Amino acid sequence: MLDTYHNEIQKAGVKMIYSLAIIFSILFLVFVLNLVRRNKLDVKYSVIWIILSILTIIISIKPRFVEIIALKLDVVYTPSLMFLCAVVAVVVYIIHLSVVVTKQNKAIIRLVQELSIINNNLEGENKNGGI
Repeated sequence: MLDTYHNEIQKAGVKMIYSLAIIFSILFLVFVLNLVRRNKLDVKYSVIWIILSILTIIISIKPRFVEIIALKLDVVYTPSLMFLCAVVAVVVYIIHLSVVVTKQNKAIIRLVQELSIINNNLEGENKNGGI
């Protein structure tokens, strides 16, 4: 009887976690869409967060989906597969952001150099025009 009670509590706790995951995913999705709407976040950078929110909602509604994938990959502990996927996704996204920052740094350097050349030319014209 005590085991049945503990099983019921455990099932209720799991349902609560999935419900919270759905609620937080929806709130996060609304937050990201609001950032895009207010032009605080570009659409191209919001896509990954929108996809992540939708995936979290799907996994929370149908947790068996991840369990099936874990079984097919011979993963014994399903949360470890989810954790591995999350780590890989974060690493890939960090690499992507590093590429974006590198491109922006190169563009800034090029713009500063062009501005310097323009300022130098203007100063030269002012010196020559003033004589």
